[in-house]
Amino acid sequence: MPLTVAVQMDPIARINIKGDSTFALLLEAQKRGHTLSYYTPDRLAMLDGRVFTTVAPLTVRDVAGDYFTLGAERRVELSDFDVVLLRQDPPFDLNYITSTHLLERIHPKTLVVNDPASVRNAPEKMLVNQFPDLMPATLITRDLAEIKAFRAAHHDIVMKPLYGHGGGGVFRVTREDLNFGSLYDMFATTFREPWVVQKFLAAVRAGDKRILLVDGEFAGAVNRVPAADDLRSNMVRGGSPKETELTPREREICARLGPVMRELGMIFVGIDVIGDMLTEINVTSPTGIRSVKNFGGPDAAALTWEVIERKRKA
Repeated sequence: MPLTVAVQMDPIARINIKGDSTFALLLEAQKRGHTLSYYTPDRLAMLDGRVFTTVAPLTVRDVAGDYFTLGAERRVELSDFDVVLLRQDPPFDLNYITSTHLLERIHPKTLVVNDPASVRNAPEKMLVNQFPDLMPATLITRDLAEIKAFRAAHHDIVMKPLYGHGGGGVFRVTREDLNFGSLYDMFATTFREPWVVQKFLAAVRAGDKRILLVDGEFAGAVNRVPAADDLRSNMVRGGSPKETELTPREREICARLGPVMRELGMIFVGIDVIGDMLTEINVTSPTGIRSVKNFGGPDAAALTWEVIERKRKA
């Protein structure tokens, strides 16, 4: 049954279709005969409790430099759609949080993927802390004394903003690093929220594995290996995708997380694992679909739409 689908995303003209998971989801939806409409989060409005936006009909094609066509804009009530894909990138700020409140008004009559209330309550670097036994030692704070004590205990640490994304603002601080004080001052000035401080995992040199879950089930994986001169493995920071297999420990992690993701309405999720340690659970706008498929892995876009279609029929 064809569905009417609206996608809430950042400006489509700025994406790199080669590795963009939102684009993969749109291609698959169109292939299945679903009707696509596009809007950016700044076009949302709530009037007397009803949620409106201005959308443009969208057609996509897998052609670099000529990958989309937009039709004439029209103002619509968002609840008229069957599905809304919540695919805007972080930062997870008050603007993002506000959009989840608005989308919550129409869900689940209109199926929002992922569940907006769960997304709001479970940003990447917070949700993962429900599974401390699967993680490296982790501290969330902006208190200098707490960070100093953690550093003294673990010697080699990583500091990153709690609501950051794409590897931005990630620093490794060793026991002898004299830049620690200056780094703390910079974080204190730049970020109002607490920071994530983790024990450094030397295994990151072998890669940071992105594992996809669709409705709580394994849907492919890709290993992201950082450049020789960088700590970060994110593709946008120069990381290289490599084919990979799951270890027994990683299968255990998937089995632990799967039921929780299903219960929260997280249909498409990307988890990050370094050296058999879970580091993040990505639920806002996970990536990895095209990389996994390029290495002959499952088509997570097709699997995601199978779940969406099943839920819409229920």
